[in-house]
Amino acid sequence: MDLHPLHTGEPMDQLPTALRAENLRKSYGRTDALAGVSFEVHSGEVFGLLGPNGAGKTTTLAIIAGRMRPSSGSAIVFGRRVHLDSMAVRRLIGLVPHRVAVYPKLSASENLRFFGQMYDLRAKELEQRISELLDLVGLAVRRDQYVATFSEGMKRRLNLALSLLHRPRLVLLDEPTIGIDPQSREHVFTIVQRLRQEGAAIVYTTHYLDEAERLCDRVAIMDEGRILALGTMAALIAQIGCTEVIEIRGLPPTLDLSGLATIPGVSKVVARNGLRRVVVGRAATVLAPLQQLLGEHAARASISIGPVDLETVFLHLTGKNLRD
Repeated sequence: MDLHPLHTGEPMDQLPTALRAENLRKSYGRTDALAGVSFEVHSGEVFGLLGPNGAGKTTTLAIIAGRMRPSSGSAIVFGRRVHLDSMAVRRLIGLVPHRVAVYPKLSASENLRFFGQMYDLRAKELEQRISELLDLVGLAVRRDQYVATFSEGMKRRLNLALSLLHRPRLVLLDEPTIGIDPQSREHVFTIVQRLRQEGAAIVYTTHYLDEAERLCDRVAIMDEGRILALGTMAALIAQIGCTEVIEIRGLPPTLDLSGLATIPGVSKVVARNGLRRVVVGRAATVLAPLQQLLGEHAARASISIGPVDLETVFLHLTGKNLRD
C-alpha cells in the first residue's frame, strides 16, 4: 500500500510550509527542556519527533500549540507567530494530548457536541461533523454510549476525533497509540494517512520505531532537548554510512568480543540483553573475520543480517536504546 500518494513527483520542499520552529528553547532554572530546536513541516507531510521520555517532544508540541511560552525562539504556524496571534493559531491547530481529555459521564456524541460548541460550529454543521468523525474513528455504533464504558483504545480514538472537529490544517499528535489495543492502533494509522492525503500537516511524536518508519515522511531524532538528526530514513541511513546490521544471539555473556570493533567495515557494536548488534557497511565483508573471532562459539551462535533501521540510527547517534 502506498502511504505517500500526495507527494508522487512533488518534492517536499515545494509544498506549502505549515509550521516553522525557530531555535525553540525552554529552561527551568538551570535545566534546559529544549536547547535550540528548529525544523519545518509542510502541508501534506507527516513529520515524526522520535525520542525517549524527557527528550523534549511534549514540550515542543506545547509551545507550538500555544499552551506554553518558550524561553526564546518562535513557532510560526501558516505565517502567524504563535505567541503573538495565539487565538487565530489555535483555530488552525488540532492537538491530541498525551493524556486522554474526554468526559467519561458523557456519551461519545455528547463529548463531540460539547467541544464543537466551543468552536462555534453551527448546529447542522456540527451534527454532520459528529457523524463523520465517529465513522472515521470507528465509533459510530457506540455514539450514544457513555465514554466510561470505553476501552483505552476507544477513548484515544475519541480524543483524536475531538481534535479534528474544526478541520485543523496542522495536527499535533503526542504519542497517540500509548497503551492501546492493536485494532485501535490500526485505526490511528489509517486516520493519520487519510489526514495526510487530504493535505493536513501532521507532527507525530512516538517512542515506537515501527510507527515512525511506517507513517513519517521525515523524522527528527531528539534527545535531551536537542535534535540530533533530521531527514528521511534514506538520508539518516546515509548519514551514519552503514547499510546492514548483523545480530548475534546465543553467546556466553562473559565472552570477550571487544575485537569486533577492530574488524574492517564495522562501524559500531552494541551489546544489550544478550544480543550483539554489529553495524556494518556490508555484511559480506565482515562475516569471515567475525566467525574467526567467535571461534568455537560460532557453531552455537545465531547470526542474522538485516538492513539498518531507525533503531540502529538512534543507537548510532545517541549510544543508547530509545527507551533508556
